[in-house]
Amino acid sequence: MTIGAPTITRTDYAQPVMAGVLAAIVGYASTFTLILAALTAAGASPQQAGSGLFSICIAIGILNIVVAWRIRIPVSFAWSTPGAAFLLTVGEPVGGVPAVAGAFLVCAALVVLTGLIKPLAQAIAAIPAAIANAMLAGMLLTLCLAPLNAVAEMPWQALPVIVVWAVSLRFARRYAVPLAVVAAGIILATTTQLPEGTFGNAWPALVPVMPSFTIDAIVRIALPLYVVTMASQNLPGLAVMRGNGYALRPSPLFTLTGVASAATAVFGGVTSNLAAITAAICAGPEAHHDPDRRWPAPVAAGFTYLVLGLAASLAAAFIAAVPPLLIQAVAGLALFSSLAAALAGALAVEEVRLPAILTFVTTASGITVAGVGAPFWGLVGGILLLLLLRQRQTH
Repeated sequence: MTIGAPTITRTDYAQPVMAGVLAAIVGYASTFTLILAALTAAGASPQQAGSGLFSICIAIGILNIVVAWRIRIPVSFAWSTPGAAFLLTVGEPVGGVPAVAGAFLVCAALVVLTGLIKPLAQAIAAIPAAIANAMLAGMLLTLCLAPLNAVAEMPWQALPVIVVWAVSLRFARRYAVPLAVVAAGIILATTTQLPEGTFGNAWPALVPVMPSFTIDAIVRIALPLYVVTMASQNLPGLAVMRGNGYALRPSPLFTLTGVASAATAVFGGVTSNLAAITAAICAGPEAHHDPDRRWPAPVAAGFTYLVLGLAASLAAAFIAAVPPLLIQAVAGLALFSSLAAALAGALAVEEVRLPAILTFVTTASGITVAGVGAPFWGLVGGILLLLLLRQRQTH
């Protein structure tokens, strides 16, 4: 990574700044409900969930601002959406929130080691893309069923949200999920009686958690979260950057995101990583026709995340007081495109299709064997079947 891009004039700032603000708003509005629901499912109180969201907004805000400003390349950072989706399926581990914080710290340490130890990065990169996509699809399937479950249980609340989402896909695709979030907020505000004092502690605050390290949380949360974050966020994030003509040294970026994740872990924040989906907004032609003029986009996104983080506690208090199924339904709608992309990637290559399907159904089954969750067994099973089939073909 080098410094020395051409100087940007005032007239060059407007387009990338607007793209960066858009990327942050879309990224936040699309998945903040998922982050809060995942932390709540892991045992966090509304104050702890708000602290977790606030901490990662600060972390990715600073990462976006400092790194893009320093290297003059539009590299973007975000929270781990697949990681949050995985966490939502795990539930509360033995040891509660302190054990979750400990698992986040272990995951952060593994990400740092990946940046420092080249063979570890190569090992993660060697996981077949189809298998990684199948594992991600298996984790997302249950969450993407939430909108249908919500329709069955609360049709008059869920159906309008889904209709707004579907119509928005036709006319304003990028804003479909944020508009669904707005629709859900309006419906909940007009139909739900919030307990008195719901917003009593709405001002954002970082609530420290003393991490504890348990084998259960490390095996069930830290290791799968690490694999999911690397395979489904960091590696695709690098691919997006390369696809837009930016050659990056991944090791320093992995190390930075690992350090940031360790800092947020003690406040309940899930892992930070390279952005993949919103990275395309900041690094693509939409930000500026000249690739050397796009780096202000992540800077603007970073400042936007810092501002949006101020609403974290307010959002957490509101979500804790409303029906969780509808919140999960909105999160599920946000993950439809991710599920479609993961399934397409899993089934694209015929020779890997059966191992990918095995990974998908094993992960989606939600089984736990020897205290280890389904995503791990899906990954292991798919890789073993792939190796077996390849060995047969060589004979």
